[in-house]
Amino acid sequence: MARLGLLAAGIAALGLCSVTAQEIAIDDDDIGGVVTSINGPEAGVWVIAETKDFETRFIKAVVTDDQGRYVLPDLPSANYDIWVRGYGLVDSPKSRSGPGVHLNLTAVPAPDDATAAQYYPAIYWYSMLGIPGENEFGEGGDMPADLTRETYINVIKNRACVGCHQLGQLATRTIPHQFGTGVEGWMRRTQSGQAGESMTAQLAGDIGMTPYEYFGDWTDRIAAGELPHTKPERPSGEERNIVVTVRDWLNEKHYLHDLISTDKRNPTVNGYGPVYGSPEYSTDDFPILDPITNKAWTIKGETMPGTDYDRAGHAIAKPAMPSAYWGDEAIWNSRASNHNPMLDADGRVWYAARVRNADNPDYCKAGSDHPSAKLTPLDRSSRQLSFYDPKSEEYVMVDTCYGTHHLQFGLGKDSHMLYTSGGGSVFGWLNAEKFLETRDAENAMGWTAMVLDTNGNGKRDEGYAAPNEPLDPTRDKRIFAGFYAVMPSPLDGSIWGTAGVFGGSGMVVRIEMGDNPPETAITEVFNVPAPYFGPRGGDIDSNGVVWVSLGSGHIGSFDRRKCTGPLNGPEATGDHCPEGWDFYQYPGPGFEGLGENSAESSYYSWVDQHNTFGLGNDIPMSTGNLNDGLIALKDGKMITLRVPYPMGFYAKGLDGRIDDPNAGWKGRGLWTTSGDRTPWLMEGGKGSKPLVVHFQLRPEPLAK
Repeated sequence: MARLGLLAAGIAALGLCSVTAQEIAIDDDDIGGVVTSINGPEAGVWVIAETKDFETRFIKAVVTDDQGRYVLPDLPSANYDIWVRGYGLVDSPKSRSGPGVHLNLTAVPAPDDATAAQYYPAIYWYSMLGIPGENEFGEGGDMPADLTRETYINVIKNRACVGCHQLGQLATRTIPHQFGTGVEGWMRRTQSGQAGESMTAQLAGDIGMTPYEYFGDWTDRIAAGELPHTKPERPSGEERNIVVTVRDWLNEKHYLHDLISTDKRNPTVNGYGPVYGSPEYSTDDFPILDPITNKAWTIKGETMPGTDYDRAGHAIAKPAMPSAYWGDEAIWNSRASNHNPMLDADGRVWYAARVRNADNPDYCKAGSDHPSAKLTPLDRSSRQLSFYDPKSEEYVMVDTCYGTHHLQFGLGKDSHMLYTSGGGSVFGWLNAEKFLETRDAENAMGWTAMVLDTNGNGKRDEGYAAPNEPLDPTRDKRIFAGFYAVMPSPLDGSIWGTAGVFGGSGMVVRIEMGDNPPETAITEVFNVPAPYFGPRGGDIDSNGVVWVSLGSGHIGSFDRRKCTGPLNGPEATGDHCPEGWDFYQYPGPGFEGLGENSAESSYYSWVDQHNTFGLGNDIPMSTGNLNDGLIALKDGKMITLRVPYPMGFYAKGLDGRIDDPNAGWKGRGLWTTSGDRTPWLMEGGKGSKPLVVHFQLRPEPLAK
């Protein structure tokens, strides 16, 4: 990128940046002007302002209108570097300015396609990756006998590779020189760092070494000068109304999985308040950001006395091979393994976090008189719960028998219930109100096996068939459909989840709790129909429609109300309601040889039930993990909310908050964080910190 900056400065020195001043209405805390180039006004390009005057780096970016005009609104007092970035351009020279100033800017056209392509989102480069042909799978093929092409694609997308990293940005479409090139370079690269063993297991074990050949060919072709086969379009329509504010937090060695800003059920909770992050395997320092003062700090995630494991999850103590960035240093050291946070109505922050060794207390196991343990005893759990109370600054551990991953609070009469995914063979919940009163986890929690009403009598019977037993139409049937996402339905109070994330085509799962769970809990499953596959994160709208990120490059919706056949009984085992599904392809180019497709590998989807952003109620949104931002679906059209700087932004979750319902667009917005496990692969390289991003939607591009 330094070479591009020198090129831009050289063009500027030739006198090609002079523009005619044009008045734009601004306030004392705005900067406004016009962007032109030798081609005239530049529409749909970004104007970026950056300052390091605060405790956290502060960046704000807006898009020019059809006349090249822009307004950077609501800038806190500071000295800013301001420049233009856009498709078909190279970065303009940076101007130094502050709020309350009219500033016209000169955009610099890229001298050639190769230079312009350096600013393309990762998906344009990742879609160049070759995919094995159908003839390489199945009998006579070179792949493992039980491997399908669908599974292969899912692994290199959101099931594995893009489940943790953005691929296709500059740092991954090239290989560190010391690793070599081609197949050998990729084999060496994926052994690096503390997740090297798990990366190698995915590529060398599960799908038989073949990806190394295709990844090696991909980077070799790029090194030889091959360019993306399509070009991105500039933002248009509502995409030009987006204001993006970026801050950094935590530090350069750790990463953020997720954040939370408010209570999903009432997004006015914690208005203008701090934002709370989850650093997963990387550290037990949980970050907090105050967006008003631009200050960040951390709290400590704790574990119980007697906890004796060294670190959790993928944070192995010794890297398999040295990292090109950190050598043999084990930079991840988390024991709490804080994966996902959620706020309650009083502003407490609840975490899916590990608090102890894996062996469960006796009351979880066989022989206990706990109602859930009697039916489904549990010997171990790998992650439990905790919460932080900002008022008392107390961090409290909650020892659950079941595992946790994502969490959501219930609705209506069940608003005191905290439902979790991550239980694997069971689904678990905590009566948070009871726990807050008693601090007694044993009597505040419950869990259930997932049991289909296979005999169709409308209730859950004792003596159901085990998962490994054949289907018996006279007996109910237990299944293993461990939740990845979890979502209470506003329609009827049932609990939904995504399942089959790491095997098969996947499914969505519904649990009707009944009057006396776990005894009365009945499960329904609905498989994702071919050719679609690969559910990961999901959410539900106020009509009970479930929205799911799919590895096939789509967001899928499932509406149970559309089912025409029986929802229980011997035929209701997953494939009985394909009519409930609809699919919408994500934006961006696809892999060649697969027909129409998108290479997008979205990790999670979330539904804006309360119009926190401004596109309307019940707008589904997905993490655009290869598109440098988020993707919203409105009226069948995809709207990309892009982070133009730094390139390489990759989210794993989001939520929306209404700071002030009477403040118009300024009182609303979405919050998300960068979730790539390697922040140093973003633009800026080593030293880059995880990001916090706030998206807002103006009524038009010059609103101030």
